[in-house]
Amino acid sequence: MAGIIATVTVFAVAQGLTYPLLSFILERQRTAPALIGLSAAMTPLGFILSAPLIPMLSRRLGGARLAILCSILAVCTLAAIGWTQDVWTWMPLRFLLGVFANPLSVISETWLVAITPASRRGRVMGLYSSVVSAGFGIGPLSLALVGTQGWPPFLIGILAFLLCGLILLALIPRLPDMPQEGEATSVAGFLALAPLLLFAVATAAAFEQTLLSLLAVYGAALGSSEERVAPLITCFIAGNASLQILIGRLSERRGSRQTMLSCVFCSLSGCLLLPWLFDSWLVWPFVFVWGGVTFGIYTLSLIQLGARFSGQALIAGNAAFAFAWGIGGMVGSPATGAVIEVAGHQGLPLSLGLLCAVLGGFLIAGRRRG
Repeated sequence: MAGIIATVTVFAVAQGLTYPLLSFILERQRTAPALIGLSAAMTPLGFILSAPLIPMLSRRLGGARLAILCSILAVCTLAAIGWTQDVWTWMPLRFLLGVFANPLSVISETWLVAITPASRRGRVMGLYSSVVSAGFGIGPLSLALVGTQGWPPFLIGILAFLLCGLILLALIPRLPDMPQEGEATSVAGFLALAPLLLFAVATAAAFEQTLLSLLAVYGAALGSSEERVAPLITCFIAGNASLQILIGRLSERRGSRQTMLSCVFCSLSGCLLLPWLFDSWLVWPFVFVWGGVTFGIYTLSLIQLGARFSGQALIAGNAAFAFAWGIGGMVGSPATGAVIEVAGHQGLPLSLGLLCAVLGGFLIAGRRRG
């Protein structure tokens, strides 16, 4: 279990670094916010189009072989991104990065959910989310240490993907088999089984990836420097890392559905407070808690996935989660970027707040029907 979590954590370091790094570079080049958002959406698009293939590829190649191959291809793709400095060249490369990175996350999460006892699912999934979030936080934090110029930040991501493959290679004899019981289920078939669960995943993805990609734009509009915004992003992700175990324990006591509803409305409250607190010292504890409750939506979705599904349906569910995560990330960043161009920088909290309100409404309606 520790090896699986370590693999996804290293993967998260690379992912957490690329979103703000490339956004900072494009912002320096005076790229339009909508185009920055479109560029950021290419990686989630790779998640979307690769997700339906993962169950089939994992059956044919084996989960470990597929993950190791993808880590090598991700290293090559990130190196190509670092070699070029053009937004249009980055579009297909960021797409490929999503294609190759996606199986690493899907396969690792499937292993972890499958071997976790039901009585400990909230705590283990909370621990998993916390450790992975810490990996995401190390990415932006490294930018504060090495800067956003030249090869040093790209080398951190390249080494992280390489280390991910090496960890898996060392763990091959001890890795569990992919679940095979039950009928094979496609990603489309899983969509019909749990549409609200997938919408919650898409919401969490849109929230996190939009904030990672466009907080630099929001901060620039308010006169904040890269040196302030990068640690602020890290603080947001630190909240992700620190609060997931607590959220997992709460789900064991109060139920995952009720806990998810609480997280959604706390996220909505954060959207309303951001404009008032951004220039205050209070933004630091605020962003910390905000990060925890928004990523908690994904943690609670994983808990519900493990409680409701098993076998090949679990593999399809994790692939469908990646698909939904990709949809949320692909739509959220460019849509919010477009709103910012029309409504100004406050389009960021406005867009994210509306998304939270819609999810909250669906959750309340679903609870009443249930």
